[in-house]
Amino acid sequence: MQPRFRSYPLRRPTREVKSGGSAIGGENPIRIQSMLTSDTMDTDACVKETLGLVEVGCEIVRITAPTVKDARNLENIRAALNAVGCHVPLVADIHFKPEAALEAARWVEKVRINPGNFADSKKFYVREYTDAEYTAEIGRIRERFAPLVEICKSRGIAMRIGTNHGSLSDRIMNRHGDTPLGMVESALEFARIAREMNFHDFVFSMKSSNPKVMIQAYRLLVARLDDLQEKELSAAKSDKREAISWNYPIHLGVTEAGDSEDGRIKSAIGIGSLLADGIGDTIRVSLTEDSVHEIPVARALAGLASQRKEALALDAWPFDPFTYKRRESASAIRTGIALGGPELVRVVVKQTTYDQLAHKLPGLGDYQPEIIYEKADIVEIDPRDSSALAKANASQNAIFATIPDDCDLPVIGAYRLLASRLDARHPILLKDVFGTEANHGADFLSTLLNAATNIGSLLCDGIGDAVLIQGEKAPGQSLRIAYNTLQAAGVRIFKTDYVACPSCGRTLFNLQETTARIKAATSHLKGVKIAIMGCIVNGPGEMADADFGYVGGAPGKINLYVGKTPVKFNIPQEDAVERLVDLIREHGRWIDPKTANH
Repeated sequence: MQPRFRSYPLRRPTREVKSGGSAIGGENPIRIQSMLTSDTMDTDACVKETLGLVEVGCEIVRITAPTVKDARNLENIRAALNAVGCHVPLVADIHFKPEAALEAARWVEKVRINPGNFADSKKFYVREYTDAEYTAEIGRIRERFAPLVEICKSRGIAMRIGTNHGSLSDRIMNRHGDTPLGMVESALEFARIAREMNFHDFVFSMKSSNPKVMIQAYRLLVARLDDLQEKELSAAKSDKREAISWNYPIHLGVTEAGDSEDGRIKSAIGIGSLLADGIGDTIRVSLTEDSVHEIPVARALAGLASQRKEALALDAWPFDPFTYKRRESASAIRTGIALGGPELVRVVVKQTTYDQLAHKLPGLGDYQPEIIYEKADIVEIDPRDSSALAKANASQNAIFATIPDDCDLPVIGAYRLLASRLDARHPILLKDVFGTEANHGADFLSTLLNAATNIGSLLCDGIGDAVLIQGEKAPGQSLRIAYNTLQAAGVRIFKTDYVACPSCGRTLFNLQETTARIKAATSHLKGVKIAIMGCIVNGPGEMADADFGYVGGAPGKINLYVGKTPVKFNIPQEDAVERLVDLIREHGRWIDPKTANH
């Protein structure tokens, strides 16, 4: 039976989990995290980078520990930071090596494990598991995992059980598939063992490079935790004992978000949407940039969440919160442009914006205004106005509806309410803000993130047939935000899409330089999705939506993928971008740049 999802009026109540001098969940503010890009064996570089992060507001710092040797050096990093008076909590990031986790747990304040590869470093040949075989597998996990739980308990340090969409075990894949449900069940396998050992100082995460998958996985996780909580309360009452709650804190993040404006928009859609649902106690924005640039974005998202109005109680959810399906509106024509139904999600502008852009249209390329608001016969409806709704629903023709600017409801909640009360056949125009002065005085980053959160969240809900950015006054920038949000939400692809991971101590090449080179060679390939991964630690499934992958295989060597399948190995890095172009050409996806520009 599918668990029930609900958003929280302000913020989901959670237990407090302490990580050194920082506490996550409970009454604490949303905590800001980042991850070092420096080699873990370079103590001085790690200390310098950590101090730089703390200076700009980072509250928790994660460091990769790929081997026992790296894990052992965390002692030196911790001691050097303490020596200069920096006591920021350190988190050891562990993949594949339980022995590295045991060593790291001696020196840091928190350990992050990936349940997909902590005890499953080898692939199994069994493709279907009987209940007895599955139970035996859980016993094997317990054997590998219990020592880490014991040391975390004895030292009083925390843990993050962090699932990655790309690295689910064969056991999970064969029972649940490469799905949000599989991600949730993967984490719960480990959580149940921790609870049986009376260890509760842990945090969950459900990361994916696809915002839709990420949102669905977190919602499903929280719904499952709520369901388990109800069952625990019932069992505790029956057994006449104190209930042990399942209200563990949640860490939010979109993996491989990329860089520049695209990376910020994709992060806002994933993280901001969940914060708007009241979910999330700590966040990390993963950008293919120097780590200090992640902090202002994370702080801005947390700030927007803290300012949000109380969420509305809906009559009924107008969408399935765990599965994406676009709302089934009817097609309509406005100013010669088709919208609604199977049509593209359109970009609407106000007349004043169009007038400012009219002389620039030939140079705007794909960033074109498509519908002018004042000429589109748009019907403004307050979702609380029953008479206006009744009139609209009685109309024989599909109307083009939106919410008036004087509406005092939160944007996401207002459109969800409208979608739940307006017949599905009527197309809906989404606005990023209500009132043209709603964002007056806000800086561009806040405007960008607010627009991406509000519109991106609704698009991922399946709501919306057109979008209007009115919080950003610069006409060119408002158009760019609209189109980039549509692309990041995966509802309209009009340019090359990149999945690019942030750097860390595992990275086998310079990600920023390589990403720039790949973009220079391929940015004209509209509709092609390319993954750029410093290593394959998060699993090839993290590139599930990508057409082609460029992945670090060894120092100086690159492996190329088609989808999740590696097809070319150990290519010298200096030749790899050219070989990637050859691979795209082999699969019929290459277009000459001159042809693409005409």
